[in-house]
Amino acid sequence: MTTPPTASATGTEAARAPEPPEARGEVSRAIRSRMLGGGGELPAPAEIARCSPYGEDLHLALHLCYELHYRGFAGVPDTLEWDPGLLEARALLEHRFESALRHDCSPLPDVGEALDALLVEPADGTGVPDFLMSRGESWHLREYAALRSVHQLREADPHLWVVPRLLGRAKAAMMAVQYDEYGCGRAERMHSRLYADLMAALDLDPSYGRYTDAAGAELLAASNLMSLFGLHRRLRGALVGHFAVLETTSPPAASRIAAATRRTGAGAAAGRYFDEHVEADAVHEQLVRREVVGGLLDDDPAQAPEVAFGVAATCFLEGRLGSRVVDAWARGESALRTPLGENGR
Repeated sequence: MTTPPTASATGTEAARAPEPPEARGEVSRAIRSRMLGGGGELPAPAEIARCSPYGEDLHLALHLCYELHYRGFAGVPDTLEWDPGLLEARALLEHRFESALRHDCSPLPDVGEALDALLVEPADGTGVPDFLMSRGESWHLREYAALRSVHQLREADPHLWVVPRLLGRAKAAMMAVQYDEYGCGRAERMHSRLYADLMAALDLDPSYGRYTDAAGAELLAASNLMSLFGLHRRLRGALVGHFAVLETTSPPAASRIAAATRRTGAGAAAGRYFDEHVEADAVHEQLVRREVVGGLLDDDPAQAPEVAFGVAATCFLEGRLGSRVVDAWARGESALRTPLGENGR
């Protein structure tokens, strides 16, 4: 049995751009073809308008466009990051997605109430962390780690785009939190590196982008939301709201999943990532609420509705993802589009 390389042993492989994932419809096929130098036209506005705003085709297409701003893809020229045709198509995809979110989400009118609501955990305990802690098996942990790897291997990167758009207290506090996310100056302590170590401990391939083809639209939508908010200055408040959700809800969720790694015998390396978030994010939650959110709203009170929208949209998409995963597992089925094979291949 061939064991996947560990994160510490894959410097060249980890830095290599991933292969572009396979298309999931005509829109993503056209965008993928343009990136790889193929012929054909980019999707027309009417074609994008017919896409489901939460569907596989639209979100794979958005993922393809957004990844050009991260590590790109093997065989895709870096110059396409600012290709006018791709940017126009991306704008249409974003409009379809954002419009649906603004229609379907119901933000609490007061930001303080929205943040307070994040501290109230459901009594029924039906989420993914509860499932993993109470009855999860090794294959459930591996599937969840593979799913989340689509964005956890670049964990804090989308949130950094908001830094130039913040002032004073909000900017300083955001950087204080991000300093922790990036390992306090130590590469081996970066949270993305800890996640790669977690994957290797679970016999998964820690290569960046490895499991995108296996991730369904629910995961891609949650991942794309970060990039949508991060890439647009007008959505800076929404990105702060998104960030507040992650930092507030992470400690209890991480505590449950850490317990699951110990119960299933996944090993110390597998639990280290989650243990880190139990400790760090408990401190971050207060800092984000008082200084990042508070500082932003002191400087620009008009951003309050956008912060509330960011909170609501994040919770909405994370809820859809959690329901999809737990429903599949409760039926004894894989939550992936393609179940993991031996060694996570």
